[in-house]
Amino acid sequence: MDPFDSTETQGYDKSEKGAENIATRLQWARFSSWLECVCVVTFDLELGQAIELVYPHDVKLTEKEKTSICYLSFPDSYSGCLGDTQFSFRVRQSVGQKGSWFRDDDAYNRDAPGTLQREPAHYYGYVYFRQVKDGSVKRGYFQKSLVLVSRLPYINLFQSLLKLVAPEYFEKLEPCLEAVCNEIDQWPSPVPGQTLNLPIMGVVMQVRIPSKHDKPGGSPLKQSQKENLLPAPVVLPTVHELDLFKCFQSVLIHIQMLWELMLLGEPLVVMAPSPTVSSETVLALVSSISPLRYCCDHRPYFTIHDSEFKEYTSRTQAPPNVILGVTNPFFIKTFQHWPHIIRLGDLKMSGDLPKQVKVKKLAKLKSLDTKPGVYTAYKTFLHKDKALIKRLLKRKRPSEVQSAILRRHLLELTQSFIIPLERYLASLMPLQKSVTPWKTPPQIRPFSQEEFMGTLDHAGPQLTSVLKGDWIGLYRRFFRSPNFDGWYRLRHKEMTQKLECLHLEVICEADLLDWIKDKSEVEIVDLVLKLREKLMKARRQQLPVKEEVLEKLESYIGMVIGSLPEDLQPVLRRH
Repeated sequence: MDPFDSTETQGYDKSEKGAENIATRLQWARFSSWLECVCVVTFDLELGQAIELVYPHDVKLTEKEKTSICYLSFPDSYSGCLGDTQFSFRVRQSVGQKGSWFRDDDAYNRDAPGTLQREPAHYYGYVYFRQVKDGSVKRGYFQKSLVLVSRLPYINLFQSLLKLVAPEYFEKLEPCLEAVCNEIDQWPSPVPGQTLNLPIMGVVMQVRIPSKHDKPGGSPLKQSQKENLLPAPVVLPTVHELDLFKCFQSVLIHIQMLWELMLLGEPLVVMAPSPTVSSETVLALVSSISPLRYCCDHRPYFTIHDSEFKEYTSRTQAPPNVILGVTNPFFIKTFQHWPHIIRLGDLKMSGDLPKQVKVKKLAKLKSLDTKPGVYTAYKTFLHKDKALIKRLLKRKRPSEVQSAILRRHLLELTQSFIIPLERYLASLMPLQKSVTPWKTPPQIRPFSQEEFMGTLDHAGPQLTSVLKGDWIGLYRRFFRSPNFDGWYRLRHKEMTQKLECLHLEVICEADLLDWIKDKSEVEIVDLVLKLREKLMKARRQQLPVKEEVLEKLESYIGMVIGSLPEDLQPVLRRH
C-alpha cells in the first residue's frame, strides 16, 4: 500500500462509525492542536470525586485516566485550600490508547524546542479548583475543578486561560464551556516561531510560540506595534516560563545542588504545603536545565491514589529517576528511603525573602512536623556561585528581574556543560566530501567517553564558565543518567537525518543518465527502487530538505524509468 494514500481522510471507511470519527476529528482539529479535552470534576457525597463533564463529548478517556484526573484535580485535605486554587499535574496515558487527534505532531515537534515538544505518552492537567461555603450543599461547601487536559507544557498560557474561563464557568456552567471550546476551535494551530492572537470571551491573548531556532535566553514577547487590535490584546510574555525566583526563594543558596540533581536525573521528592507550590516547584526544577530536555518522569502533583503509587514507593528496589511533588504528610514516612527530599514551607513573596533552608541529614526526616530543609547526603561536584547568591539575596528587586537573573545563570551553566559535548559530537560526523551519490552515506563515528574526556583540557567548560570544581566527575555521572541517553539519541537522530539530506542533495547534483549508460537493466531497476525508497522516507520522516530537491529527485526517477524498455516502464511507474 502506498504510504501517501490518504483514503482515511477522504472518507474511504464505509462504516458510519468510521465516517463519524473522521467528521469529529475534522470538526475539532484546531481545538485538539491545543487541548485533548476539558474536564469538570466535582465532589459527590456518595461517589467522592467524580467527573461531571468531559468536552468535547466524543473524547474517549479510559477509566484509569478518568480516575487519575479525578484524584489529581482536587487538593488533598491537608492543603486546606479555601477559595480559588490553581495548580497542574502530569499523568501517564493508558497503554494502547491512540495518540492525539492532532495529526501534525511531527511538524510541531520538529521545530519546537526539545523542552516544549508535545508529550507522546503523558497528559498535562491544568487545574482551577474552587472551594467556597455553600449552604445549599449537604457538606456546606461548593467544591469543583475545571481542568484543561493537554499534551503541551504551556503552563503560563493555560493557567492564564483558566483565570479568564473558570470564574465565568462556575457561574454559567455548561453553555459557557461549550462556547469557550468552540472559540478555541477557531484558534490557529501553535506553530513554533509565530506570534498568535487567540480570542477568548471578549479578550484577545497574544502569545509567541517558541521555536528551537530562537536564541537561548532571548527577550520575551512585547506587544506587536503593527496591529491595531480592538480590544487591545493581553500580551503573555511567555507561554511556559515560571517565576523561578518565587519558586526557589527559600532554596536559592542551594541552586547549584538542585541544578546538578536535575542534570543527573536523581530521584527527588518535593514536599510542599499546597498543590500550587508543589507543581510550580517541580516544573521550575525541570526547566532549570533548559535548553537540555529533562528525560525522566516528573509529577508536579502526586497523590496516594496515583496509578504509579505502588511502583514509585516500592522499597524492594532503588527509587526510580523521577521528581514527585507531594502535599500529604503521610509521604514523609513513605519516602524515607529516597536520597533527596526538599521540604518547603509556605511561600510568601511580600516583603523580605524567607529564611534560606538548610541541608539536613535524611535521618532527621521522621516526624510529620519535619521542618523545611533539603534532606540529602549529596555532595556537589561544582562549587557554589557565591557572587550570584549574594546578588540575589542582598538587593531588593522586582521578582521578575530576580527571576531573569536566575534564569540567565542557569542557562549559562547548562550551556557551559553542554557545549563541549555538542562540539565533540560534531567531530563524529563524516566529512561532507565523503558523501558520494553511488554509495550509502558513511556511518557517524561512535561516541567514546574517554575520547570526549580527552578534549576537556583544551575545549572544556572552563572556556565559558568561571565555576571551579570536578567537571570531569560531573560528566562521568551524567553519562549514566537518562538525560544523557535522551540527549544523545535525539542528536544522533538529527545527525543521521542531516547525512540523509546531504546524500539526497549530492544525488540530485549527479548526472544520473550518464551513470546508467553502461549499467544493466537489473542495476537500473535497483537504482529506481532505491531512489524511490529514499524519496518516500524523506517525505514520511519530514526530513529537513528543500522541496525542490525532492521534486528534482522525482523528475530524475521519471527520466531514468523513461530510459528503460517500454514493457518495464508501466510496472515501475505503478510500483
